[in-house]
Amino acid sequence: MSRRRMPPAVRAAYQAEMRAARTGADPGIRWQHLERAHILSQPWPWPHTRNHLAMFTLAVAQRDRREAFGQVIRIIVAAPGSALGRYPKGNTGRARVGLTQPMPMPADLAELLQLA
Repeated sequence: MSRRRMPPAVRAAYQAEMRAARTGADPGIRWQHLERAHILSQPWPWPHTRNHLAMFTLAVAQRDRREAFGQVIRIIVAAPGSALGRYPKGNTGRARVGLTQPMPMPADLAELLQLA
C-alpha cells in the first residue's frame, strides 16, 4: 500500500481528523483525533510521519516529556516502517503503546482502509 497514493476517501478522512486535532479545545479529544489519523496514515510514509510530528507538537505544548520523547522515536521510524509495510495495524501511535503492538481497529477506519 505504501507505494501508492493515499486514496481520496482515506485522505479526506485523514485530513478531517488532523483538522479536528488542530482545532479542538479539549486536549483529550485532540489526542483521539490524532490517534484516528495515525491509524489511517500508517500505510503511507509521509502522512504517517506528519501525524507523528503533530503528536510531538501537542506533547510539547502540553509539556509531556514522556510523550514528546516517544514521538521523536516514532518520527524516526514512521516513514521506513510504512515504506516497508512493517507497522502494527490499529496501533494508535502514542508513546504509552508499544511501537510494535497491534491493536483493534475502529470498525469505521477498518472499513475505509479495507476499501483502499
